[in-house]
Amino acid sequence: MISASSSQEPLGFLRGGGELGALMRAKDWSTHPLGPPETWTQSIKTAVSLCLNSRFPILLWLGPELRIVYNNAYIPFLGETKHPAMLGAPGREAWSEIWPAIGPMHDEVRAGRATWVEDLQFFFARRLPLEEVYVTFSYSPILAEDARTLEGVFCVCTETTERVLGERRLSTLRDLGLRVSEQRTVDAACRKAVEVLDANPLDIPFAAIYLLDEDGATARRTAGARLSDDPSTFPTVFPLSEHAAHQPWPLAAVARTQKAVEVRNLPSRGGIFTAPLWPDLVQTALILPLEMQSQSALAGFFIVGISPRRVLDADYRSFLDLVAGHIAGGVADARAFESERRRAEALADIDRAKTIFFSNVSHEFRTPLTLMISPLEELLAKPEGELPEDGRVLVTMAHRNSLRLLKLVNMLLDFSRIEAGRAQAAYEPTDLSRFTAELASNFGSLCERAGLRFDIACPPLPQPVYVDRDMWEKIVLNLLSNAIKYTFEGGITVRMAATTDGVALRVSDTGIGIPTADLPQIFKRFHRIEGQKGRSFEGSGIGLALVQELVHLHCGIITAESKVGRGTTFTVGLPFGTGLPAGGAGRGSTLPVPHLRASGRLRRGGAAMAAQR
Repeated sequence: MISASSSQEPLGFLRGGGELGALMRAKDWSTHPLGPPETWTQSIKTAVSLCLNSRFPILLWLGPELRIVYNNAYIPFLGETKHPAMLGAPGREAWSEIWPAIGPMHDEVRAGRATWVEDLQFFFARRLPLEEVYVTFSYSPILAEDARTLEGVFCVCTETTERVLGERRLSTLRDLGLRVSEQRTVDAACRKAVEVLDANPLDIPFAAIYLLDEDGATARRTAGARLSDDPSTFPTVFPLSEHAAHQPWPLAAVARTQKAVEVRNLPSRGGIFTAPLWPDLVQTALILPLEMQSQSALAGFFIVGISPRRVLDADYRSFLDLVAGHIAGGVADARAFESERRRAEALADIDRAKTIFFSNVSHEFRTPLTLMISPLEELLAKPEGELPEDGRVLVTMAHRNSLRLLKLVNMLLDFSRIEAGRAQAAYEPTDLSRFTAELASNFGSLCERAGLRFDIACPPLPQPVYVDRDMWEKIVLNLLSNAIKYTFEGGITVRMAATTDGVALRVSDTGIGIPTADLPQIFKRFHRIEGQKGRSFEGSGIGLALVQELVHLHCGIITAESKVGRGTTFTVGLPFGTGLPAGGAGRGSTLPVPHLRASGRLRRGGAAMAAQR
């Protein structure tokens, strides 16, 4: 019994306090070990008054048996099973389920030391026999008037369960969002999702993901964590027929309604699952549909165990809905990626088939063309008079068009070799300025006949440039052929100059120009600008694409600038040779040309060179 001298208002300290104040005043304390309230010490009375009139949860442990007094704000800690029976009860008995955790803290207070702990995990007999709860609280001694005798413990506390669970679940959702979205196959996305869920056993005792087959009649288990050893509990393949309704998981009902189903009493249904960190059996599971939001279709099912130490309340259910949403989103993204990959592979197959076709056709055309051109050239070589003039005109026309067709066939062959990775390049040091001027000079007479001004400005370079001479010839001739074809007045200029670490060739004309909408497409194979005025019929759309490939094989870059009605400028930037494949910068080196584009470093270098004037 704790006692003190009486005062004029012996029970004044019990005023207020709401429900607990009323219970304190109504309780028969006469036979209680604490004794009548009016006999309590002033320290205890003060502590009780503070407790009852505080809006913060407070618990008092009074006397040698640590008898319990608490306030209204503390009632949510107790639940219906402990309130109001706990009032005045011995602490060791009332909180027997958590005494192993808090008993040592009382020892600290008896030793004269206050103590405090944050977010401590408890298991209260509250809404469940053992409910997972988190509490932050402090223990302070209630001392007698002599300031030495311990009369009780003053405990201020707050429940942090909602915050701790929220942070834990948010971490799981964040990891799901980050890691599942990175996967590129459906199976990988499901496995990664289960891997993330496996790291949160407190909320996810077990999990399984089933995905529907294309016909929607069968679900296939794609991934799972902490599943039963019994294969009949989580079969690899699960039929959705109605006769399968007796099985543990009513997937058919979820598929039909596309609504979640709660499955209770798992042990009686053959599902024996022990919570990962506790000996409790998991009693309840939830089956959630994996909905494809963009397609309004069902992708599969997410089966998840419910923690035996947490009530499936609105927050828990919302968390599981979000988990299912992340899984469904990951599956949808992976399927979209797989579909795009299959599409890309199909296009690549078509592209390869087209390349093979052009290669074969080109080879088939080349032989008869050669056989045609040879006799035509023999006829044209005959002296005047042996071939009638009208016949010579026809033979000349046939010869000219045969050469044009042969040029097209050769371009197709070059392109197919590059695409197939069979092209061979002989890089050798070249006086590129002189070589380019020689190639360009062949167009002088042609420009003169067309009434065009033709300027060549190729001053000497500080060092040789390593190029494949045949490829460079095709680059220059194609660019000049295009310039003449689409220029009707003004002129054409060929300029070459050294740049910081390479050379730049610029072919400019004052022709009809290229429409802005077509400019990004001009280096694509078979792209033609419809209705474009030229000296001859529209081209095949191969020339500039081939030029770009040949430039890339020299680790260079080509760009185009144009304005309709004012002309076009093509700029080719090449490194001197240090950017060529290893071993390719030697005299007469012959190397297989890499099928891939030049590396980013080399292409950036080429772009810098091409940008310099």
